[in-house]
Amino acid sequence: MIVTRFAPSPTGRIHAGNIRTALVNWLLARQSGGRFLLRLDDTDLARSTPAFAQSIRDDLAWLGLSPDGEVRQSDRFALYEAALARLAASGRAYRAYESPEELELRRKVQQARGLPPVYDRAALKLTDVDHEALAEKGVKPVWRFRLDTDRIIRWHDAVRGDCHADPASLSDPVVQRADGSWLYMLPSVVDDIDLGVTAIVRGEDHVTNSAIQIQMFEALGAAVPQFAHLALLTGADAALSKRMGSEGVAAWQAAGIEPQTIAALLARLGTSLPVEPVAALTDLLPGFDFATFGRAPARFDPADLVALNARTLHLLPHAAVADRLPSGMTEAGWLAVRGNLATLAEAADWQAVIDGPVMATPASEDTDFLVEAAHQLATLDWGDDIWARWIGVLKTVTGRKGRGLFHPLRLALTGRDTGPEMAMLLPLIGREAALARLSPTP
Repeated sequence: MIVTRFAPSPTGRIHAGNIRTALVNWLLARQSGGRFLLRLDDTDLARSTPAFAQSIRDDLAWLGLSPDGEVRQSDRFALYEAALARLAASGRAYRAYESPEELELRRKVQQARGLPPVYDRAALKLTDVDHEALAEKGVKPVWRFRLDTDRIIRWHDAVRGDCHADPASLSDPVVQRADGSWLYMLPSVVDDIDLGVTAIVRGEDHVTNSAIQIQMFEALGAAVPQFAHLALLTGADAALSKRMGSEGVAAWQAAGIEPQTIAALLARLGTSLPVEPVAALTDLLPGFDFATFGRAPARFDPADLVALNARTLHLLPHAAVADRLPSGMTEAGWLAVRGNLATLAEAADWQAVIDGPVMATPASEDTDFLVEAAHQLATLDWGDDIWARWIGVLKTVTGRKGRGLFHPLRLALTGRDTGPEMAMLLPLIGREAALARLSPTP
């Protein structure tokens, strides 16, 4: 079974880049009947808040990306401690004591000598006596993961193809700070092992992390998941980031954008497939394939959502929107007006047209025509095909055709120059209301 996870930090609202990652993970899991998990990376206890955690849950639910399970890293510290102990026992984790100032000085010296600015592993030379002496002075260590620098790290990425990294060019990463708090690298691996994650899909800014984490998986005796690193989305000026205040679900909801619209756009950005509207997220499953994803950054423009949203609404069945439609709008009403909506809120405007009253002043040359139109309509049997039969009679009786025939009728009946097909609107307006609207104002 394919198991994927979305792992945001609850330190802010999720934005388009985060949502795209969640969506791709959801699609991968759903396509194979697997599981999609939410992992809240809340090890930063100072910045993580319950409010942001809830906002992430709410946003995913609104988007239709509800997970099959949820864990919080703040509940799992004992697992990380046990894993660190195992790594320390096998020589793959060690204590180091350098201050940030010392490390910065060493990096400058290395750069001056033309060497890569990586940690020099000076702490590995410390003896048990040295550790005891530092402990007596109250100096607390950080824990580093010891990379195996004797072999190149290689993996096949579902998007980027064959990848490799030279661990000799990387510093042994700190996995636990001196105050006992956890950094990202090791807890993420421990969780992926414990939760049975089989595929890790995230942004390409994690490629180096993945190289390091591959060795962590191996050091803990676990199978390495499949990796897929998505090219980053860009905004109008730079890469999307919640620190830039990039818009997200709250802004889209306020603008009347449907969740299917967002999914349709984000699922296809950066792929070779065209962006097409969908009525449901499951409509995206048949075309989902990592082979369609490119490596070039894709530009996310919120303006694209507006045009796509109208096309989305045109597909939605009545059942998908019934609980959000204005009072009185039936399925027939929805089917009549949906093709003329940019946002669902506009349905209320058309329900008002159906219900009336409608204020319209006909052109002087149309007054007699509308009187005749009302007379002919009053003589016809009412039915769903009333518009076609009425127009046929009026063509014969008045000789009008084209705009001269249709526009005065539409304006009188709806108060608007354009709109849904009159063949669908007229039965909803009804005989008596239609006759009243065709009568000239005294």
